[in-house]
Amino acid sequence: MRGMTSHENAPRQLRLIIETADFDSAVRFYRDVLGMPEQLAFATEGDDRVAILHAGIATIELATPAHARNIDEVENAPHAPGVLRIALEVADTEQAVATVRDEGTEVIAAPVRTPFQSLNARVQGPDGWQVTFFQELETLEERAAREGFTTDEERPR
Repeated sequence: MRGMTSHENAPRQLRLIIETADFDSAVRFYRDVLGMPEQLAFATEGDDRVAILHAGIATIELATPAHARNIDEVENAPHAPGVLRIALEVADTEQAVATVRDEGTEVIAAPVRTPFQSLNARVQGPDGWQVTFFQELETLEERAAREGFTTDEERPR
C-alpha cells in the first residue's frame, strides 16, 4: 500500500471506545442494525458491561479543519466541529441508509456522489456520534492515478 512503512511495533488493531449511558440501544444500533458481529463481551456485576464488535479494516483519517468543512459541504451535512464521526465503508450506501432510517435513525445527509468517487451519506448515531456510510465507486489504484491523490509526503509543497 502506498505510503506504508514497516515498523516492528506498528498497531495491529484500532479500537474506538464509545462510552454510552444506553448500552442496549448502542449495541442494537452497531451490532444488530449496522451488522457488526460481536467478538467478545464482558460483564461483571451491575452495569459494568462492554461489547467488542468487529468493524472490518480500520484506518485513521486525519483532516484539517478546512478539509473537514469541505467534506461536510460535499456530503451536504452541517458543519459540526468537534463532533465525533465514524465513517463505515459499505457495499451499498443507499441500502445502509434505508436500513437505519427504517429503525428510526435520523438521516443528516442523504446519499451523494462525491468528487472522490464515493457515495456518501451521514446519519446520527447514538451518544452524539455521527456515522458516515461510504461506498467506493472506484478502486484505490484508480483513485491513486487521478490528479490530486497522493500521500502527504509525496504531495507538492
